[in-house]
Amino acid sequence: MSFEPLKGVRILDLTSVVVGPVCTWRLGQYGAEIVKVESPEGDLMRGLGGLSPTGQHSGAYLHLNRGKRNICLDLKKPGARAVMERLVDSADVIVANMRPQALERLGLDAKTVRARYPKKVYCLITGYGTDGPYAGLPTYDSVVQGATGMAGLALRRDGAPAYVPMLICDHVAGEIAAGAILAAIVQSKTNGNGCSIEVPMFETMAAFVLQEHLAQQSFDPPVGPPGDLRLLSPYNKPVQTSDGWISFTINTDPQVRAFLKVTGRDDLLEDPRFNSVAARARNVKEWFELRGAPLTHRSTAQWLSVLRAADIAVQPCNTLETLPHDEHLQAVGLLSPEDHPTEGKTLAIRSTIRFDDAFPDRRTPSQPRGWETAAVLAEAGYSDKEVEQLLAEGAAFVR
Repeated sequence: MSFEPLKGVRILDLTSVVVGPVCTWRLGQYGAEIVKVESPEGDLMRGLGGLSPTGQHSGAYLHLNRGKRNICLDLKKPGARAVMERLVDSADVIVANMRPQALERLGLDAKTVRARYPKKVYCLITGYGTDGPYAGLPTYDSVVQGATGMAGLALRRDGAPAYVPMLICDHVAGEIAAGAILAAIVQSKTNGNGCSIEVPMFETMAAFVLQEHLAQQSFDPPVGPPGDLRLLSPYNKPVQTSDGWISFTINTDPQVRAFLKVTGRDDLLEDPRFNSVAARARNVKEWFELRGAPLTHRSTAQWLSVLRAADIAVQPCNTLETLPHDEHLQAVGLLSPEDHPTEGKTLAIRSTIRFDDAFPDRRTPSQPRGWETAAVLAEAGYSDKEVEQLLAEGAAFVR
């Protein structure tokens, strides 16, 4: 399906690793032309995201950089700086996640760019914003998880802090940045004005944590300690069966009554500690200990059948090995084989968003470093001779 509301919008992608590529990948899904500028050293995620046949396209890089045209420049060279000026001039949107000080040295910060091009949309994704005592400090997803209290939630629940074993802060902040850019594009279409956007990962994820876990401390005076006690219960985990694990949630009174019946706890149906939403809120510790107890007298398949028949939200607890083979994901075709120009046979992930009963095209596979350098330079007005000169002096590179 061709769903391209951003067709004709050119985005200059000055991002690397995960948070920025997530943002520009999403915009590419909506039809924007993404020109990714990569350094001679290459995006760190090419190797950091795991092994690959050539060592140049880790799985993470492969999936987060689809639909992007790759140009490789050494911005330490004057010739590359001149190329960048032309790329900025031709772009509608600039997205960066370099540290603010580096962008200022290169003259690629929002203030400098928008002073020359006030109608452009500029989005900076940072660790901690450009003001406050943490401004300009380096960071990564795990550091943000620690600083925002995300890792501390595990300390509260399990007695030791722990990171979510995926780059959740990068993904969330990247998607939020994409949404902010879309809003700025809509505004620019209506009033002709550009916009400077700043998306700090720390404040963004801290707000997510506090929206759920400021909880009783949201009031003045507080009505209790911080934290959603349901989510912080040590029993709020997948439940063991005779041959695996299942994940289920029961919130409403009918769901709870059905659960108690099918698990043979009819004696608790009228227990005043558990017979209403308010009662269970007052007795969170006891309730979650009860509902989190192992169910090892039946198999996972048997429990799925019994609990689904009772209209309870339940699924098997997948692993990294089983998730790609999940019957639902296979039926809807989330993964499909693809031939990559340098990596051979790969698995591609389609869009999860459906528009008018169809999914947007996956767009082109991720490109090797400098794959379209010559083509992008030609479009920027460089002659064949000038392109050869840029390559010879090391300002630009092709694969």
